[in-house]
Amino acid sequence: MQKRINLCLAHMSGNEMKYIQEAFDTNWVVPLGPNVNAFEEDLRRFVVSTSNDALKDPYLRETYPQTVEAHESNPDNLWLESLSGLENKRVVALASGTAAVHLALIGLGVKVGDEVICQSFTFCASSHPVTYLGATPVFVDSEEETWNMDPVLLDKAIKDRIAKTGCKPKAIIVVYLYGMPARIDEIMAVAQKYDIPLIEDAAEGLGSRYHGQVCGTFGEYGVLSFNGNKMITTSGGGALICPDEASRNNIMFYATQAREGYPYYQHEKIGYNYRMSNICAGIGRGQMTVLDEHVAHHRYIADLYAKAFDGIDGITFHGNPSSEIDSNFWLNTILLDPSLQVRGQGNAYKSTVKGAVGGIAGVIHSVDNVHTDCEPNTNVEAMRICLDNVGIESRPLWKPMHKQPVYRYTPAYVNGVSEQLFKCGLCLPSGPCVSDQDVEWIVETIKSCL
Repeated sequence: MQKRINLCLAHMSGNEMKYIQEAFDTNWVVPLGPNVNAFEEDLRRFVVSTSNDALKDPYLRETYPQTVEAHESNPDNLWLESLSGLENKRVVALASGTAAVHLALIGLGVKVGDEVICQSFTFCASSHPVTYLGATPVFVDSEEETWNMDPVLLDKAIKDRIAKTGCKPKAIIVVYLYGMPARIDEIMAVAQKYDIPLIEDAAEGLGSRYHGQVCGTFGEYGVLSFNGNKMITTSGGGALICPDEASRNNIMFYATQAREGYPYYQHEKIGYNYRMSNICAGIGRGQMTVLDEHVAHHRYIADLYAKAFDGIDGITFHGNPSSEIDSNFWLNTILLDPSLQVRGQGNAYKSTVKGAVGGIAGVIHSVDNVHTDCEPNTNVEAMRICLDNVGIESRPLWKPMHKQPVYRYTPAYVNGVSEQLFKCGLCLPSGPCVSDQDVEWIVETIKSCL
């Protein structure tokens, strides 16, 4: 049977069943309970924690993984040190990362007719909740080093929106693409200049740090995701990092159907059924005991890829661009030079895709045309097919939101960076089950496809 290497799937620690069994034994099989409360506290302790010295250089073979101690043997003693200034942060566990974005926008008072600045180069979960509220996303392109929102272009976009509408945007949503921290100090400076609150979409960035501070704790709200392909999983689920207890209580109010204080159901605002279940939170508690280990492994695999691709002309690995940036390398990504020739390139885009790339995306619509107006280069598609044929899952980078048909009439401030990256980029297997031997096989397969 042919071996299949998935792009990124979270790995169970062994502690999950303990907490799940407790939920059944105590009959807490509902969207609240002891596991939810404990999971939120574990998350809070992590997101305000100081940088783990063992993670600063996890790549060395003589020290990895021995220097990274999993918390499995002591799950009740997670991350005791807090960074100064973050003590008031609180976390609410939710049904998904998308729900967290939605509630963050509600917490900031976003309403019909408002505009929200969104990063274009990302998944749709950042911008879709803006439209849920009847507001308009305004897309801003990326800079070349981190691939995240360009602070200079952000400033220009805000100035232009104020000039054109007479109002400043209601919020800014920045994303940590593939786990790579954005230039958050520069983005925060722009947000503070115009007094616009910042939401950090750190769904892909759990464990990434900027100047040692956990991504998701710089702005007003921070979004986390625990989907099955993230750094840790609750099977599905997400969380929202809130600035303080009062904002946490407000988010909780909306996440639990916005009920007023009466002995019967009285609703004066529209609420949502967004709370995480006690069962899923039990999985999360077990996963927290290996979070540091998962982050270290992803970084270790990234270093293997970086060294392996270093001598291959036409292939560029996307690594940390500067010393203050510590990516979790949720997904490892490469760029293929447009001139690079790949075996089978002439047959790329000859037939439509019959199922979702990755295989776990539910129902997709069939299409008649193999082409769109913005798509990966033929050598990228040929490489994806070549890898897939031997059981290695890969995937194109996110297609920019400003090139999505659903947002064809949405304001966008672009510089061409995200479109060029989308045309040249490919995501490679990066999960905690990817071994040294897997990386060697993947790289050798890529070389054989050239």
